Amino acid sequence: MRIGVIGCGAIGSVIMNAISRGELKAELVGLMDIYPEKCEGLLRDFVAKNEVLVCRDLEEFLKARPQLVVEAASQQAVRDYVPKILNEGIDVVLLSVGALLDEGLYNEVVEAAKRGNAKVYIPTGAIAGIDAIKALKPLGIKRVVLRSYKNVKAFDREVLRRLGFSEVKETTKIFEGEGTVAVKLFPANVNVVATLALASGKIPWVEIYADPKYDKNVHEIEVEGEVSRICVRVENVPHPDNPRTSYLAPLSVVRLIKQLTEGSGLVIGT
Repeated sequence: MRIGVIGCGAIGSVIMNAISRGELKAELVGLMDIYPEKCEGLLRDFVAKNEVLVCRDLEEFLKARPQLVVEAASQQAVRDYVPKILNEGIDVVLLSVGALLDEGLYNEVVEAAKRGNAKVYIPTGAIAGIDAIKALKPLGIKRVVLRSYKNVKAFDREVLRRLGFSEVKETTKIFEGEGTVAVKLFPANVNVVATLALASGKIPWVEIYADPKYDKNVHEIEVEGEVSRICVRVENVPHPDNPRTSYLAPLSVVRLIKQLTEGSGLVIGT
């Protein structure tokens, strides 16, 4: 499978390493980032770097003829690129899923996928329990709560200042409210909110905590359904190159791509 990656940060690097090791039976054909030097940086140690097109715009990126595109850039990248990619009949693995809580953009993505006969894949990312939540959805889900705990360095300083937290010295609740507000305030931190919303059909109630002493990204999920109550706690090691990203998130992408490229007669989970 020919793969293109938009966003040359921590997630892109994990995907490239998986291809280099032979863990993924895939060919990397294109990279794109608003900072092209980040693409060049990722390619320095990549064996097949001469076969990878470093692109400055979507038109050039599509010339690499990817069969699957991994979006690992930003919510703005979803708006700017994903519908156009789907229109071309190219499947997309979407990481900045918080963008889909914008109803207009969600509908645009769905319609583009239909027109292009393409698929949008949303990996489980930094959380767990999505299969069970999807199973509960048809019988009714009453309530979804997400509590996230991260080192204060994972958050944008300007956003913290605007919220009145110019200095955080101990465990501090920096946000509590609807998930739709959380994904706009913290677009790089709580994409899991949208994953939970799409899986459950409910907008989660979100609490976000920051502390300079946290050494893990922790997500606690509570889901109350008609026939089950789910409580999940996931403690993730942050990616060494980006404290906002849990290492589990890119690993879930690699697992998804592996499933798509290899196939199997044995399917675990939905």
